[in-house]
Amino acid sequence: MNDELKAYDHQVTTTNFIINNPRCLITSDPGTGKTRSVLDAFVQRGGKMLVLAPLSILEAAWADDIKKFQPNIKYGIAYARNRSKVFEDLDNEVVISNFESVNFLVKNQHLLETFDSICIDEFTAFKNRTSQRSKNLAKIIHNFDYRIGMSGTPNSNTILDIWHPTYIVDDGQRLGKRFYSFRQQVCTSKFNGFANEWIDKPDAEEAVANVLKDIVIRYALNDCIDLPETSIRTMYTNLSNKTRKAYNTLSEESVLYTKQGTINAVNAGARVKKLLQLITGAIYDQEGNVQFVHEERYEMIMDLVEQRKHSLVAFNWKHERDNLIELAEKRKLTYAVIDGDVNVKERKDIVDRYQSGHIQVLFAHPQSAGHGLTLTKGTCTIWSSPTYNAEHFQQFNRRIHRAGQTQKTETILIAARDTWEEAVYEKLNTKMGRMENLLQVLCDLS
Repeated sequence: MNDELKAYDHQVTTTNFIINNPRCLITSDPGTGKTRSVLDAFVQRGGKMLVLAPLSILEAAWADDIKKFQPNIKYGIAYARNRSKVFEDLDNEVVISNFESVNFLVKNQHLLETFDSICIDEFTAFKNRTSQRSKNLAKIIHNFDYRIGMSGTPNSNTILDIWHPTYIVDDGQRLGKRFYSFRQQVCTSKFNGFANEWIDKPDAEEAVANVLKDIVIRYALNDCIDLPETSIRTMYTNLSNKTRKAYNTLSEESVLYTKQGTINAVNAGARVKKLLQLITGAIYDQEGNVQFVHEERYEMIMDLVEQRKHSLVAFNWKHERDNLIELAEKRKLTYAVIDGDVNVKERKDIVDRYQSGHIQVLFAHPQSAGHGLTLTKGTCTIWSSPTYNAEHFQQFNRRIHRAGQTQKTETILIAARDTWEEAVYEKLNTKMGRMENLLQVLCDLS
């Protein structure tokens, strides 16, 4: 067999674990090749499998891995436009669909009669037990004897996030069938001035891990794949006097008057978010209009891009994207964009062109390109501004630093000196056991 197609030892172990455990959770790091292990296990076990995954990776991750590693599997991708046809096609051994298909399947459960396996890729999508899709998944899960949950970031905000995905997989055998009872065991109540919030107990993670250890398998990326060296560093910009004045005013008074309009921040969380927006060069008013303040940092980012063959740049707001595109066109750089406005077909084409070396820089929103995509042609990830979602940060950084990477890689964080950006990056770079919601952390600090 071609060495490129040979499974890593940890993938073989994961495959065997899946076969020996009809109900399991795979929480290995992003980039460790979890999809390959699931496909290999499926081929050995047989049957018929439903895969639920983020829309952006139905083809870019699952279909491509089938073609590469298990080309004999007959599969179909069920989008909204063709769901009935794909599910009714009895030749399909694997049906790949997005999370929202559960809302269709709960009304058409007869289509699941021939299925015996389900794989939920990025099970954090179902962490909220009260969401409609979580409720609908719970209603159809009994159709599957074999259940696999996958996520490299299983408890993105709190230990409570693990309860519903685990309940879906094991019917409540390990963490209980009642959420409130579980919460009482692993959290303590604290009044924050407005309402009670639940804080993880210090030993919550260890206690839950001990209960779940028989159905969980996890590998850290650096422990199982000999990847080239990666580094992370921060590059600083200085706010102009005008921007610094606006920043200080908004920080202290929660209101900023500009020539275009008035910016209000009604609470601490809103103030932090507005400050982060302002630092990047613009701020949004109550009507969603952009109030420009400064644009200096984008020249630095594009200088970094020009010095490298292939880069990946994360942006969080549309005004960042627009500034980056304008400069890329001015400098005549080949670029592409992945965000919520890009459809699945376009996204796959962009990934293919990037991996073929035809795109020098890919501008991407972390939520749209943070899961499943392989972008190993790139060697540098640049954060135009920090996200306050720790899961997005970890996942996005694994797009280039993952299995298949052959070159040294780097992550560059762009931060304005003496601003909230430094605090956000500091938290993101900390190995957070619970990967707190950074916006809440910053609210607590403010």
